[in-house]
Amino acid sequence: MGADPGGPPRSAAVLGHPVDHSLSPVLHGAAYRALGLDGWTYERIDCDAERLSSVVASSPADRIGYSVTMPGKFAALASADDVSERARIVGSANTLVRRAGGWFADCTDVDGVTGALAAFGDLPPAPTAVVLGVGGTARPVLAGLAEAGATRVVLASRRDNAGPAAECGRALGLDVHTVLLTDPSLPGEISRADVLVNTVPEPGVRDLTDLVAHARRLFDVLYDPWPTVAGAVASRAGVPVVGGDVMLLNQAFGQVELFTGMPAPREAMAAALSGVLGR
Repeated sequence: MGADPGGPPRSAAVLGHPVDHSLSPVLHGAAYRALGLDGWTYERIDCDAERLSSVVASSPADRIGYSVTMPGKFAALASADDVSERARIVGSANTLVRRAGGWFADCTDVDGVTGALAAFGDLPPAPTAVVLGVGGTARPVLAGLAEAGATRVVLASRRDNAGPAAECGRALGLDVHTVLLTDPSLPGEISRADVLVNTVPEPGVRDLTDLVAHARRLFDVLYDPWPTVAGAVASRAGVPVVGGDVMLLNQAFGQVELFTGMPAPREAMAAALSGVLGR
C-alpha cells in the first residue's frame, strides 16, 4: 500500500560523514513533489558509523526511512531488525525503512549498478567484467553484475586483500578470479571483458589510466567532478562511459519506492539530478 498524499507528512534523511555533498535531498525532494506528498521532508544528518545506531534508535515518530552513505553502511546493516537477502550477502545497507516490526535494511546500491549497466544499451546477456578495487563499493557492484547475468568477473586489487569481495561474488554465483593491479595479465583481461568497472577513488585511479584505454566499456562509480580521470581517458580512447550519477539515480528509485510504497517518478528525479549536476 502506497503513501496517502492526503495523509500525515513523513520525514526521511540521509546519514553520512561528511554529508554536505550528498545529492539525496535533491532526488528525494523531487520525488515527493512529483508524487504529491505535500509536507514530506528530507534532510542531511552528519553521522559517523559509531553514532548511527543511536541516531536511528532516537528517530522521531514521523521518520519513515534513511538513506545511508559512507561510512555508515556496515553499521546500518547491524542496526536493522530485518535485512534483505542481497544486503545480507553484500554485507552492507544503504537504506533503512521503518516497518511495523522495526527497521528493515536493504542495499539499493545493487539497483544502481544494474541501472548503470543497462545504460550501455548493448551489454550482452551474460557479460564478463573486470572490477578495479575491492573496497566496500565492489560488493554491490558484484551483486549488480550477477543480477545483470554476468558469469566471469576478475577482481583487481593493489594488495592481496580481495578475499572478502571474492567470497561475496562466489556467494552470488559468479566465477570470480583475483589478480593484483600490477599483474601483467590484467590489460589482456580488460581488453577481453565486456565491461570495466572502476571503484577506485581518485586520486588512486590516476596511475591506472593505462588500463582504462584497453576497455570495451567503462562504468565508473565516481561522478564528481566529471569527467573523472578514468572517464576522460576512456572518452579520448572512444570507449563508451557510464558514470556514477547513473548509479546514484537508480539506487534512489528503489529508496523512494521503499519509503513511499509508490512507483518512483523517474523522469522528475532524473531531471532534478541533471539540473544540479549541469549535465
